[in-house]
Amino acid sequence: MNDPIEDSGDYSRTEPLRLTVPDASYGRRLDQVLAELLPQHSRNRLQGWVREACVQVDGKVECEPKRKLMGGEKLLVSEPEDIRNQPELPEDIPLDVVFEDETLLVINKPAGLVVHPGSGNWSGTLMNALLHHVPGIEVVPRAGIVHRLDKDTSGLLVVAKTLEAQTDLVRQLQARTVRRVYLALAAGAMKHEGTVNEPIGRHPSQRIKMAIVPENRGGKPAITNIRILEAFTYTTFVECSLETGRTHQIRVHMAAIHHPLVGDQVYGKHNPKLPEFPRQALHATRLGLVHPLTGLKMQWEVPMPEDMRNLLDGLRYG
Repeated sequence: MNDPIEDSGDYSRTEPLRLTVPDASYGRRLDQVLAELLPQHSRNRLQGWVREACVQVDGKVECEPKRKLMGGEKLLVSEPEDIRNQPELPEDIPLDVVFEDETLLVINKPAGLVVHPGSGNWSGTLMNALLHHVPGIEVVPRAGIVHRLDKDTSGLLVVAKTLEAQTDLVRQLQARTVRRVYLALAAGAMKHEGTVNEPIGRHPSQRIKMAIVPENRGGKPAITNIRILEAFTYTTFVECSLETGRTHQIRVHMAAIHHPLVGDQVYGKHNPKLPEFPRQALHATRLGLVHPLTGLKMQWEVPMPEDMRNLLDGLRYG
């Protein structure tokens, strides 16, 4: 099925977004469908946009978020003026650069750094840093960002410095040829490793969360391969490699097999037997791709940050 967003996916631009309501959304509310098609925005924000007459359904302005849809409608979404006119500004934020040439930039993102500006985070983001670090990158959609890491996930992230490189990397991601490997600490003593192949979509009632959602209800294919590296009494150190790249994919899949990540406040539950950790214990340790210009296969690897190393050492030697 084609992506329902019928545009380049550039969230920073000012022209309206043109969307098509999936047929599987028959009978669902406008605000629910918008939240699934535009997961970078909260449902509350999108409801406000509807009430502010920023959404058209089949060419007519619709101000009622509860309107039921039939499927197949054409939506036109315009961000309110106060949001559209808020520019992303260059900021001199230090970056841990792992690799850089005229085409690519690979960074080791620290935990706590937001990737894209958004509600509550209009500055101090990776995008702001890129606009300062790479003069001219503002002409590339999303300042060259082609994939994301959650705010509290650390590790490798690649940025395209040219439009041609961005297009090539997006195609590699769509073809599932980009290799992304993560290290994580999971709750519970895992007995089995293997593959989780469960579609992921927006949680039907909790909008900040993703969930296992059937494809006929809007879920998208998601595959995570899990390998046990080290087992402890109440936790397991694992390696997760992605075949797809859905929002919160590893966190959702690990929770789905009843081994949520240590420190995950969204998908995990408080357990006094687990070590205290202020974020989800997840680190993007390895990244492999084909260089868009040279055609050479390239791979980078970075160790876990100090907080995760200390966490693991405490389990090994504490």
